[in-house]
Amino acid sequence: MKLLGQILAAPLAWLYGGVIDIRHRLFDWGVLKSREFDIPIICVGNITVGGTGKTPHTELLIELLSSEFRVAVLSRGYKRKTKGFLLATVTSSFKKVGDEPKQIKLKYPDIPVAVCERRVEGIERLREAYPEVNLIILDDAFQHRYVEPWVNIVLMDYHNPVYEDRMLPLGRLRDRPAQLSRAQMVVVTKCPEEMKPLDYRIVSKNLDLYPYQSLYFTRMVSQPPKPLYPAYGQPDTLPEGTPVIAMVGIANPTRFLAGLESRYDLRQTFVFRDHYTFKMKDIHAAEEALSGCPPETVVVVTEKDAVRLMNSRKISDDFKRRLYYVSIRVEFLENRESDFRRQLEQYARENQKYNVLHPE
Repeated sequence: MKLLGQILAAPLAWLYGGVIDIRHRLFDWGVLKSREFDIPIICVGNITVGGTGKTPHTELLIELLSSEFRVAVLSRGYKRKTKGFLLATVTSSFKKVGDEPKQIKLKYPDIPVAVCERRVEGIERLREAYPEVNLIILDDAFQHRYVEPWVNIVLMDYHNPVYEDRMLPLGRLRDRPAQLSRAQMVVVTKCPEEMKPLDYRIVSKNLDLYPYQSLYFTRMVSQPPKPLYPAYGQPDTLPEGTPVIAMVGIANPTRFLAGLESRYDLRQTFVFRDHYTFKMKDIHAAEEALSGCPPETVVVVTEKDAVRLMNSRKISDDFKRRLYYVSIRVEFLENRESDFRRQLEQYARENQKYNVLHPE
């Protein structure tokens, strides 16, 4: 059955790849126009579908650059129920702005966050609303190409390397690996904590980047679960071994679930598709699972899932009291965060895409 599916998907992948190639050529030939702005635009993207860690890395950029620049974030607001340009607020519904922009706004309330599927329009209107902004981070716009960023940062999941993948729907590639040549910085994400020198060399050799490109490696560090509704007075931390139920709606939940299982007594899991909007039947199913567990059992979700669960009037107080969420922190391997920051600031100040010193 799997072989039959691959046979059926192969011509679709070939057709999809052909359309992608034609579109890139139209931009390369100037038939479709890219616009460059007079302030630094930093694009964070990937060439596979979902799950490379764009939101945690966008948050990392905010933290690294906010002390020197007046930073704003522009996203298309994937899966939102609205169209056009919208400014996110801390009270915005995730249905209006998307769960990831809402997550960023909640974490950095003083940073302007906007959504717009037309990035040129979004940048123009964001600057009109916040004329003091002098650096914009574009979330997931590497394929957009109507905006010419000062810096392209492309992320690749260590466990799903692009050089071993195939085009949609046969594989997970949404773009050609050759398009990596447009990136100034490539970040290999979700790396294991212990990597051997040989592991770095294998990835570097397979990516075969150009001299003007820099390669970095990061890993995702899960933070201790925190109460989603702290006003109910539950403990701020969970002791190891606490019985937990997991509810997760992200692209790649394996590592999240493995992390919970390594520290807590994972009793049951509820797994949904990425960006899933939780329904009351899902809450009731979790409540039923809780009824068969010890009274100290809690429900743990990811930070992105938490955005889609907060402020719900239909959730019972008892369930809110049991809800915890896990946030993610990005950590550079080889102690290279300072190199990354220095290089990024140099790009942002000088806009010299192919003439920046790249640390080895």
